[in-house]
Amino acid sequence: MGDGTRFGVSVTYIQQDAPLGLAHAVLISEPFLGSDSFCMYLGDNLIREKLEPLVARFRDEKPQSQILLARVPDPTQFGVAELRDGTVVRLIEKPKVPPSDLALVGVYMFDATVFQAVKAIKPSARGELEITDAIQWLIDQGHVVRPHIIEGWWKDTGKLEDMLEANRIILDTLTPRTDGAVGDSDIAGKVVIEAGARVIKSTVRGPAIIGKGAVIESAYIGPFTSIGDGVVVRGSEVEHSIVLEGASISDIGGRIESSLIGRNVSIYRSARKPRSFNFMLGDRSEVGLV
Repeated sequence: MGDGTRFGVSVTYIQQDAPLGLAHAVLISEPFLGSDSFCMYLGDNLIREKLEPLVARFRDEKPQSQILLARVPDPTQFGVAELRDGTVVRLIEKPKVPPSDLALVGVYMFDATVFQAVKAIKPSARGELEITDAIQWLIDQGHVVRPHIIEGWWKDTGKLEDMLEANRIILDTLTPRTDGAVGDSDIAGKVVIEAGARVIKSTVRGPAIIGKGAVIESAYIGPFTSIGDGVVVRGSEVEHSIVLEGASISDIGGRIESSLIGRNVSIYRSARKPRSFNFMLGDRSEVGLV
């Protein structure tokens, strides 16, 4: 997000000293938020619906909270909402016998009453202030918690396979566009080539996006691949993957697929003997060798 300039907004960061729960994140934001209503959107969630109409409804109807819900095949894996007459009457975390198939999506809207709720609840067994407990406090105190059941897809992108699926969903909505330079290359399908990118003697099969300033040379970029800004791919094949900003992939003999390559990662083949593997990997990295 940076400072928000590229999005035309100003971004303020408020840092938790420790992972003490979502409701704790709300609590430490009170000096910044004051008496304003606000939307809390968990960063690892992705929904198809636009937020603007939901925010407008929240402003017009003025409940104390509005929560987003989605129907799921296995509600025992989620926080689940029980509804009555169009309002939320109970929230249950991962119930053995779910009262509904409506799972909590990580998007919430609150007015300032939520600060009373957070100050009234106690930490859970895992030592965190739970946002579900704060919402339940609002319900128990007679405040209005309005549900909205979302249409279309929802993804919680906490795992690699979820991130790749979210990537597939978004890429499939692309409108082809070429703002960069393409030379002696085969471009097919929904492909976006951003400004400053160069595609040379390569094949790109969409849906795919090539970020600003990226260089694709003597390479193959397959469907459902996102190439970040400033990435370099030479003499290599990448498919169904996400390659983040500044990464470099050079002269890989096989095809990289179903992978997430982090920022400024360098993957290359060395001609030195004896043949060996040499890695420098970040936290929670995963490497599969065949």
